[in-house]
Amino acid sequence: MDVSDLDPTSTISAETHDAELNHPQQSELDQKINRYFPGVVVRKDLVRAVKGNAIVPSYVLEYLLGQYAASDDEATIRAGIEAVRKILAAHYVHRNESELVKSMIREKGRHRIIDRVNVVLNEKADTYEASFENLGIRGVIIDPDTVKANKKLLVGGVWCICDIEYSHSDDPRVVPWILGSLKPIQMSSFDFDGYLAARREFTNDEWVDLLIQTIGFNPKMFGRRAKLLQLVRLIPFVERNYNLIELGPKGTGKSHIFSEFSPHGMLISGGEVTVPKLFVNNSNGKIGLVGYWDVVAFDEFAGKKKRTDKALVDIMKNYMANKSFSRGTQTMGAEASMVFVGNTSHTVPYMLKNSDLFDELPDAYHDSAFLDRLHCYIPGWEVDTIRSEMFSSGYGFVVDYMAEVLRSMRNSDFSDKYQRYCTLGSAISTRDRDGIHKTFSGLMKIIYPTGEATEDEIQELLRFAIEGRKRVKDQILRVDATFDPVKFGYSDRAGGWHPVTTVEENEYPAFYYLGRTVAPPEDGSGEWESSAKSDASVATVQGESGLLDNAAGQADATEQDRTNAPYEAPLFEGQRDYAENQRGVSYEALFLPYLRGATQIEIHDPYIRQPHQGRNLVEFLELVASAKDPADEVTFTLYTVADDDPEYRRRQLQMLRDIQISAAQEGITVSFAQEAGAHDRWIHTNTGWRINLGRGLDIFQKSDTGWFDLGTSRQEFRQVKAFGVTYIREAK
Repeated sequence: MDVSDLDPTSTISAETHDAELNHPQQSELDQKINRYFPGVVVRKDLVRAVKGNAIVPSYVLEYLLGQYAASDDEATIRAGIEAVRKILAAHYVHRNESELVKSMIREKGRHRIIDRVNVVLNEKADTYEASFENLGIRGVIIDPDTVKANKKLLVGGVWCICDIEYSHSDDPRVVPWILGSLKPIQMSSFDFDGYLAARREFTNDEWVDLLIQTIGFNPKMFGRRAKLLQLVRLIPFVERNYNLIELGPKGTGKSHIFSEFSPHGMLISGGEVTVPKLFVNNSNGKIGLVGYWDVVAFDEFAGKKKRTDKALVDIMKNYMANKSFSRGTQTMGAEASMVFVGNTSHTVPYMLKNSDLFDELPDAYHDSAFLDRLHCYIPGWEVDTIRSEMFSSGYGFVVDYMAEVLRSMRNSDFSDKYQRYCTLGSAISTRDRDGIHKTFSGLMKIIYPTGEATEDEIQELLRFAIEGRKRVKDQILRVDATFDPVKFGYSDRAGGWHPVTTVEENEYPAFYYLGRTVAPPEDGSGEWESSAKSDASVATVQGESGLLDNAAGQADATEQDRTNAPYEAPLFEGQRDYAENQRGVSYEALFLPYLRGATQIEIHDPYIRQPHQGRNLVEFLELVASAKDPADEVTFTLYTVADDDPEYRRRQLQMLRDIQISAAQEGITVSFAQEAGAHDRWIHTNTGWRINLGRGLDIFQKSDTGWFDLGTSRQEFRQVKAFGVTYIREAK
């Protein structure tokens, strides 16, 4: 058939489509969010609109926007934005304007400010004294009852709305500043039962998108796995004593959640922490950060040459394992979660080949005992660098509301919710189980706070939790050979074993196992066998499980040596699955062995419409051209569906004509046929192969860096979406 045969009718005009792009309307999800959560959601682009040059956390701005602009009515939003701008202009204290503000207080006698307030106890005078970070005044007397009600004032400080008065005294020892009132910027209460009831009105995907918008990102820019990676960053706020690490490239937003998202978290520089500041000051008995904050995050934690306090590392190890620390002869407990974020300077294969994925940590922390306390390792290299188009203009929870929701659920334990459907492998140690349970429980509380989830939804989170702990344990094996390797996975209700691997394990098996030939038991009940073989190239990954199947390959190679005949391994038959964000995947690896010798090839894919889909088709045809003899000809047929929109259909047909002409020059005769109502995607060759494609050719994630991206011309450098391929040998 000719391209002109693809010509269904349409009632949607291109003008209407373009108008919607230029003037986007509120999405169905945004309407639903406002309907079920009135008054506690805000449009996320408003934060950027009002922030200006105010160096203030997002939760402070959203607190104000929640008071004035928590609506989907445009007039109310505009009025609210203007009100918040006026409040910031009139009351937020910029450090370079502190003298002007102090003068204003003196002249007016009283003025309201927004500032970060810290409190210390003056033992000599037996009084509590407040200092104001931006205003630059200290020694202001504060009522003890106010301090008791807001103990975080004593540790790290709290953003507050305060009334400051001025009264001069002839006594130079008397501070002229008087605190008239103080109100911390955080919610006082919320309706948790109402939160759970409203959650039931959202589908799983809708709820995850709402959470991603709450963080501030556009969910359309993220795949499912990428969304879960973002949500793992919230687990320390919803789980007590959760130990999380994320190492990855710069600019991926690793510390944003812990500095901007919640008034219950404290972000500190890794080099600034001391034993008294973090745990307890033995000289005065003052409890440190872990006693007052839900989350203590260490920014810029990586750096091999950083100096570390051995005593701090030892106390931290004990706290992370036992939730306690010593104050002299007395043992004290706390529930703060510990988060460690830092930048990597090498690629994943480089680290796997030369050291391990903890390579960037200071030497004192590059210790198996410390690392074994970590419950989860977020692969920061999978997270995209933050770009402007990734930010959301949709609605999400006022982050202070979400912070209170998460804090209220710290008392709940969802770690056993999977046990109705799954059983962890018996070889998984107690510490490994604790890490898996905490990550699973946290994700359950965040995504399914009602505790209601299907078996498939449960298994998705369990696999993700197992992977997070497995990444920790596998790297510990490189640091300390005394640890025993463990097969990570779970059994379902029918007794079927589901091995779990990491993405980098599937991508770089030769580097991941450092030359060990391993043969894990199929049921996950025992330990890995390992040998001293140094040639890791014999390892081959089979499907999603990443199992290393070496025995057959070695036997075949031995037979080949005996006969001295060319050996050609049989082509794989069955299912292969690839994880979201995986690299090292290409059409050549997926399809080339199955295309050799074929003179007639069909692709059934109803979604060859957009330019990137046309590019996918061209790259597939390039592969066909490279696989055949230049003197041979190949007949290629694409079964697809025309776009409904007339203008977009015209562009689609022009794109296909161009492809048709280009392919003909390489000896490939291309034709197109309409396959109305089709959905399944597959390839068929006249050599007897059918290849079922879960996503068709559209397996690669979108990239906006153009020709400056190495993946532009090399598919193996691109990240893929989650997809599966099934290879079926048919009778010729």
